Amino acid sequence: MDLTRFMNKFNEIERQLSPTSALRLSFDNISPETEEPESKRLWGVPVPPFVSDKVVTWLEEEFTDPPIFYGDTLVLKKVENVRMIDRYNTKNPILGTLYLTATHLIFVEPDTNKETWILHMHIASIEKLPLTTTGSPLLIRCKTFLSVTFVIPKDSECHDVYMSLVKLYQPVSINKLYCFNYQPVKDDLPKSAGWDFFKLEHEFKRMRVPNDIWTLCSLNANYELCDTYPRQIYVPQEANTAMLIGSSRFRSKGRLPALTYLHSNKASICRCSQPLSGFSARCLEDEQMLEAIRKTNPNSDYMYVVDTRPRINALANRATGKGYENEAFYENIKFHFLGIENIHVQRTSLQKLVEACEQKTPTMSGFLNALESSGWLKHIRSILDTSSFISNVVDKGVSVVVHCSDGWDRTAQVCSLAALMLDPFYRTIKGFQSLIEKDWLSFGHKFSDRCGHIQTDNREVSPIFTQFLDCTWQLMSQRNDAFEFNERFLLILHDHVHSCQFGTFVGNCEKDRLDLKLTERTFSLWGYMTNHLNEYINPLYKPNVDETIKANLAPQCIKFWRGMYSRFESGVHPREPLGDLLLASKDHCNSLEDHVQHLTKRIASFKNYLSKSAKKLQDVTVTKTNSKETPTTEINDNKYNYDKKLSELSSADDDHPLKPSGISFANLSLSEDADPNGLAEEIDSVAVDWKPMRKVTVCSCSTPFDQFSKKTHCWKCGDVFCERCIDKNIPLPGQDSGRPVPVCRTCFRLVQKISP
Repeated sequence: MDLTRFMNKFNEIERQLSPTSALRLSFDNISPETEEPESKRLWGVPVPPFVSDKVVTWLEEEFTDPPIFYGDTLVLKKVENVRMIDRYNTKNPILGTLYLTATHLIFVEPDTNKETWILHMHIASIEKLPLTTTGSPLLIRCKTFLSVTFVIPKDSECHDVYMSLVKLYQPVSINKLYCFNYQPVKDDLPKSAGWDFFKLEHEFKRMRVPNDIWTLCSLNANYELCDTYPRQIYVPQEANTAMLIGSSRFRSKGRLPALTYLHSNKASICRCSQPLSGFSARCLEDEQMLEAIRKTNPNSDYMYVVDTRPRINALANRATGKGYENEAFYENIKFHFLGIENIHVQRTSLQKLVEACEQKTPTMSGFLNALESSGWLKHIRSILDTSSFISNVVDKGVSVVVHCSDGWDRTAQVCSLAALMLDPFYRTIKGFQSLIEKDWLSFGHKFSDRCGHIQTDNREVSPIFTQFLDCTWQLMSQRNDAFEFNERFLLILHDHVHSCQFGTFVGNCEKDRLDLKLTERTFSLWGYMTNHLNEYINPLYKPNVDETIKANLAPQCIKFWRGMYSRFESGVHPREPLGDLLLASKDHCNSLEDHVQHLTKRIASFKNYLSKSAKKLQDVTVTKTNSKETPTTEINDNKYNYDKKLSELSSADDDHPLKPSGISFANLSLSEDADPNGLAEEIDSVAVDWKPMRKVTVCSCSTPFDQFSKKTHCWKCGDVFCERCIDKNIPLPGQDSGRPVPVCRTCFRLVQKISP
């Protein structure tokens, strides 16, 4: 099959299709029970209904050779006898087959059935190394910090794979991103799910804004005041239109001071960009604006203006007409410079950190020296230091205005981290998502530029959001009882910020996302994560923790995040993370408690039924005695009395629940309408014993478990499965709550009474 001709014709037909019937490709694994029969077939393979008949006809006419499929995924290129080199074991490379699809690069090890999936959007760089005696090496580095080398036997095949990946991993147009073609297999995720979880006005309403001091500004309803700000911005009640417009014109990119967080003591955090002050320029409206912000807090007669840049950087910007506020022009304000470096220094630091993690023969001194020279932990500490200063000041009742250069990188980092320390709501799963929506998405962090979603200036790429997640992890490590979410939650966020599988983080500001109509054309990450909340729970979380947490900034307390930067390295992680073991134990306890509660209610109902039956029997005996019937002499023999009563029940005309033959506890039915075997099904539907995680190395589907694989228990049978084999959540009859719980595919069929 001519790959180039195929892709050119494919794109031509796709452009001709209407938007409502645009060709959408899904490259997920389709489970048999969710696959629906299709009327159209291509080379004997069912074709989804959203694929145009025109595409099917053209493929049948132009390509006589049937395409290659890996599972349900269309393969564009298949290369056999490929060696994957593990940098810790270069002498024994893994031999397998490489599959290139439209969205993934898949390497399959036939001996162990282990699969390595690399999403094209996750690729950071591709390098074709010099030819060797064993083949042509291809080095791939990913934004998820996976680094892998494939040695392809033929140089021509390596070149084909290399050129294909170069075209696929970084699209030219934002409309070619993965999210616009992604279609989940399962129907339980509607496209609208998650997009309505957050509204900026609701978050400020939670902070009791607007009020008699803060009000909603209507000047940005059409993004005329500042096109990188949200439509709803909250400003002091005292600020008039002239002040707002004047301050916006005096600030870089029009990003005037606006409220981002209001503490319970009326101290606030406002954010903006640097002023266009140069060496001597001033703006009366901007001065009045900051004074109006200071007056919103009656508990303090001054406030802080925090410039997150090193002072020398701010001085350098004055030469270009920008700079910082002149203390002589702003009254009742204390200026504070802090030393967070710019995006270029942070990008270089991450590159050095990756090099430290990729040392071929790492030694203790070599790794520590490389880690030190990268400066990464120093930058993390600097961000935490600035955030701690802001949170401490606000906690003491003093308001703060924060800015950096343009107010969308360092400002987003420290404002969100300060709010995270101050407000326990932001340390919950829902609250953390709201914090990201507010301080990062609404206030215009340039996700597409900083994450390199499309081909752009590489100098715009910088790990700003990665640093925010790292700082959050540092706080979690120091106060693991204060956060509802775990490390896996942060890793999922990091991966999907770069994957572009969902439209949540596509675009550079709120206006970009509205122009792209992402809520109509793509799926939301929050909707996806809602179906997996049980994986993100921190079992050590205490909801009633102190309202404010403080970061320990001692050098010994700032750690290297092995789970992020070395998560794909074998041999450096525990076999099962402690958090996963604790979460499994918590889930097991919850399952048993739910089951016990259900059985307790059943037993209570059963006792109530027996007491009513005994009363009826007593009434019958009294009636017979009163009618002077000759009483029957009872024989004091339990077996005789049991058989006699059983015989009476069997010959009775009523539908007594104890009447069915083969009486046992499992056959008891507590209502006349219930299935006699209902109680037995309820008891058998919940696993009492769960298989220990440590004894499971391979899933039943032959997928081996490694250090970053998620192991999940089936709540019905108690066995351990991989994420692919447990994709169903259903209520179990033996649990009182009736909430959906994870079950394997076999148990799903049993509970739903579906034939295999």
